[in-house]
Amino acid sequence: MESSIITQVQKEDIQLSPKTGQVSRSSPKKPRSCNLFKALFCCLRGAQAAPKPLPPSQDALLEPQDNGDVVKLSSGPSLLPEMIPQDQGKICVVIDLDETLVHSSFKPISNADFIVPVEIEGTTHQVYVLKRPYVDEFLQRMGELFECILFTASLAKYADPVTDLLDQCGVFRARLFRESCVFHQGFYVKDLSLLGRELHKTLILDNSPASYIFHPENAVPVVSWFDDVEDSELLHLLPVFEDLSQAEDIYIRLGELRVP
Repeated sequence: MESSIITQVQKEDIQLSPKTGQVSRSSPKKPRSCNLFKALFCCLRGAQAAPKPLPPSQDALLEPQDNGDVVKLSSGPSLLPEMIPQDQGKICVVIDLDETLVHSSFKPISNADFIVPVEIEGTTHQVYVLKRPYVDEFLQRMGELFECILFTASLAKYADPVTDLLDQCGVFRARLFRESCVFHQGFYVKDLSLLGRELHKTLILDNSPASYIFHPENAVPVVSWFDDVEDSELLHLLPVFEDLSQAEDIYIRLGELRVP
């Protein structure tokens, strides 16, 4: 299976069942090959089939685990600060970064939207970042409708500068990185119950079902994106989110949008 350096995503249609309250999407183009720098980024499979755990060698920065039980890397207060006054009453949407909004590579890309220097073990490497088509329009509208939170399983040393360049208008109220994930059976899971928001008013947009395995009923799926210039997934999702923004209970509204 080919994979990107940011995420290892199996290239098959994500057919999500009515049970999980998710919507079917089509498959993107093939991703580029991965390389030796996987440990810096989010390494998750985004297929519906049961994913294989990451070998320990792929993440030297991960805390040692004795078994496959849930280990919460965050403790204490909620991951998010109090909601600001202008967001009161809005639904909170957790948005993934890699293969959802952008695709990154250590290999030079002539048409890269951003080139971000990242230091790995004392050596600076250039990361070439492509923006997904319509990402600017998507983020602008999402910022008008929701309290938007970036939540990525990638490391902050990569994801933070990329988000600085991507989010020029300050759409994201907060940014959460790998250390805020729960490590569960070899995967970085985004536990929505740790955010400090009401779950019936919280959504997650992510290309990897493994990321929201604790809360599949809160998910709006998105096809993994790598370099398809004709992709219009984000544009097509906007009417869905405009509808959801008016929901008093996202479980009820998502249930109505489920695939028969």
